[in-house]
Amino acid sequence: MKVEILGVGCPKCRKTEEMIAATIQKLGVQAEIVHITDIGEIIDRGVMMTPAVFVDGEKKAEGKIPTEAQIKEWFSK
Repeated sequence: MKVEILGVGCPKCRKTEEMIAATIQKLGVQAEIVHITDIGEIIDRGVMMTPAVFVDGEKKAEGKIPTEAQIKEWFSK
């Protein structure tokens, strides 16, 4: 499983990465977390607001820090 966090490194982006890492650790999920900071790639992926989160290529969140409940839902399917 691959989790991509798209954002230029703002505090919200870092918090999103921390929340996802902590939640997948709690759940025991094996996932690779990648932080994408290249603005060209972010735009090419159709992201208008950061942070954005993609799980296995599917956009799950954009423009806000996801809650722990939302993150758990992404990995329980």
